[in-house]
Order: sequence, then C-alpha cells, then structure tokens
Amino acid sequence: PGASQAARIRCRHGVKRLGNCKPTDRLRGDLDNRRRKAGIVLASLLAARDLEVVARRLHAPLAFRPWLAESETGKQKARMRFEAKNRRAYWVNELAKLSGSFGADSTRMIGELRTEIDKEGVESLLDHLRLCGAMPEQYGHDSSEEKLYSKYTDAVISEAFTAMNLRSTVISARADVADVQARGNDYSLVADAKAFRLSRTAKNQKDFKVQAMDGWRGGLDYAVLICPVYQLPGRTSQIYLQAVARNVCILSYSHLAVLVRLTTKSGAPAAENAFHKILKSVSVLHPSKNAADYWMGINRSLVDALGKANNLWTAEKVESLEALTNAKEESLRYLRAECNRLLGLSHQEALDELIRSTGLNSRILQVERIKHGHLLEM
Repeated sequence: PGASQAARIRCRHGVKRLGNCKPTDRLRGDLDNRRRKAGIVLASLLAARDLEVVARRLHAPLAFRPWLAESETGKQKARMRFEAKNRRAYWVNELAKLSGSFGADSTRMIGELRTEIDKEGVESLLDHLRLCGAMPEQYGHDSSEEKLYSKYTDAVISEAFTAMNLRSTVISARADVADVQARGNDYSLVADAKAFRLSRTAKNQKDFKVQAMDGWRGGLDYAVLICPVYQLPGRTSQIYLQAVARNVCILSYSHLAVLVRLTTKSGAPAAENAFHKILKSVSVLHPSKNAADYWMGINRSLVDALGKANNLWTAEKVESLEALTNAKEESLRYLRAECNRLLGLSHQEALDELIRSTGLNSRILQVERIKHGHLLEM
C-alpha cells in the first residue's frame, strides 16, 4: 500500500530498491526523497514479517497503515489467548493441590483468586468467566477436587458481582444454601454457579436446582443461576418454565462477562443498573418450556440495558465460541492421553486399574468397619 503497482510487483519479486516509484501522500514526510528511493530493504523485512520495522523504515505511522494495525491487533489477541490458556492450566493444577481441609483450601483459593484479579485486572476475570464452566475431565466424580472446583466457580461469579459494584461474598456452608450472596444499591440476590464436564451426556432439571434456588432466596429480591451456555437446554426444558414461574434468573457466564466488560466502558454503576434490568425482566416473561422464548427475552433485556455499548454483546459471543474451542481442546487432550495410557498397561496393571476405578477396596473397608453396636442391650 502507498506505492505504485509496478513498485509493489518489484517488491514481491525480491527487488530491494523501490526504484523510481513516487511516494504517495501517506508516505510523504520530512526526510529527503532520495533516502526513501535508495535505502529501504523492503523485501527482506516483509519476508521476516516484522511489520513494525517496516513501518519505521517507511516512516509511516501505524495509524496510516490499517494492515499493520490489524496485524498488531491480531498479535495482541494471540497473546491474550495464550495467557488465558496458561491461566486455565495453572488453576486446574492448583485446585488439585488439596490439604485435606476443604475449608482451608476454599479460603486459600478465594484469596488467591482475588489477589490475581486485583493485580491483573478485568482481563483476568474475563478469562475465568469464559472457561470456568467446563469441569476438568481429570477430576474424579464426587471427588474433593470436584467440590473445590465448584466452590471456585462460585468465587468467580462473586468477583464478577464485585466488579459490577455489588457487595458480594461466597457462603462457606456446604449444603442447602445458595453459594453466593450479593447486594446492590437497591436490590439483593443469591446466586449459584454451575460447571459440567464436556463429556457428560444426560443433564436434567435436578442438575440446575431452579426450585431449590427459589427456596434459598429467603427474603432477598432475586435468585440467579449461572451456567455455561453450551450446557443449557437448547429446545425445551422444564427449567425455563420453573425459572419464570418462580422468578429465578438463569444466565450464562457469557452474559455475566458482557456486564463485566461494560464496567470498563461505562463504569461499574452502569453495569449494576444493567444487571438489575435483566433480573427484573424475568418476572414479566411468559411462562414456557421453550428455550427460544426465554432467551429471546433475556437477550433483548441485555441489549436494551447495554444501550450504545451493545457491540459488547456481539464481541462476547465471538469470545464465547473461542472459549468453547479451548475447553474442548483441553478435555480431548486429557481423554486421549488417558486412553493412550490405558492401552499401554500390562494385563495385571489393567486389572489393578479397574479395581481402583470402581472403588472396590474402599467399599470393602467400609463394610468391614460396620459393627453391631450396643443399642439392643438392656
């Protein structure tokens, strides 16, 4: 760009001088034209793909070179994706480091998460929101790692509420209560975060606990259920009928991420108000099992609440698709590696692995510990 067609052809064929091509207005600067004609080794620079150096040697600011600016934006996004994957890998490993005390592990995790977000800012929080909905495949079912990961997702949405100007806390109780409680300027809520393995097939209404959320609300204004968008029913489900009938707001991590992004563009109070508008919209929806009816109402409320910043919703949908791709890569990498490991076991090792995976030894120990007791004695 900025040179004659003949000059561009010569550059593509490796000619190192621009010859007699005349610079356009974009390349016109204070330096002598003779230097521009004689000194620019353009072909080698392009071969090295060092576009910043090209811009300096051409004396052309990036602002005048859309193709260079777009390349820099692409590099920045690639760096962000790399950082997000590294952050995800770190937390998956970190949450598997258990001390034997769930309370101590939860407190440590919440403190470390808060410190990271305070240090690295909103982008760190957005990475967590986009990826935390996928339960790591390497965590065992009903394991301590799985329970701590569930508490981690609660901590993530609590930090999101805090970023949106709400006062939020993670409840330490283990059962029969909502996991997060928050209060805004003129409304209060309880919330729960859900995470599922990508390999899980059957999910029913009991997995989402909409009715339980209504009961856990107590005297607060709203109840909110945050789920990964790709794990929510896409056609019909009883959970949508229950949500509207009981005024429980089902949202995805993507919706929450948009509101967090709104804090950087319009301020935390604007995000808090937008969140409130979405919560209020649930009660006016028509009760239906149809997923399209529910999400059309929620998404319309979100876009209306965003106002002039509604481009954030379009951008976040793209990020959500990319996050799912990353989550699938992570899960498939582990599952294929595990399959390869099992194929390499000897016959005896395979039998030992089967006994371990079925938990037979622990069940045998539990049966042996049972005693008759003294309840029938006089």
